[in-house]
Amino acid sequence: MRSFQQKRRFRNIIYSRPILLFLVVLILFFAWGVLGFIDKMVVTRENREIVKNKVAQLEKKKQKLSSDINKLKSYNGIEESIRDKFGLAKEGEGMIVIVDDKNIVEIPKENSGGFFYFLKNWFK
Repeated sequence: MRSFQQKRRFRNIIYSRPILLFLVVLILFFAWGVLGFIDKMVVTRENREIVKNKVAQLEKKKQKLSSDINKLKSYNGIEESIRDKFGLAKEGEGMIVIVDDKNIVEIPKENSGGFFYFLKNWFK
């Protein structure tokens, strides 16, 4: 009988409102932590994709630079580089230089409406 009463007392303590409230608060605390962890996982996954894209871009840039280095090791590559940088031409070649016209004349827009426009042009 005594063991039955001890079990009942233990059950009464565990099922009491303060203990149940404490357990609910504890579960909510852990759930909040799990949600924060999931949010951090999502951010990490996005950052990983960004880094993968950047690594792919850097690999492409590395390949381009390697091909440029190999190109500059040859005579034709050096000549092409100098021509591009300094705008030079070989003997016998012609060079065309395009110059933008800086004296562009702008035609003003005419406002073709309104009472004040009519009055302004009336006295011209």
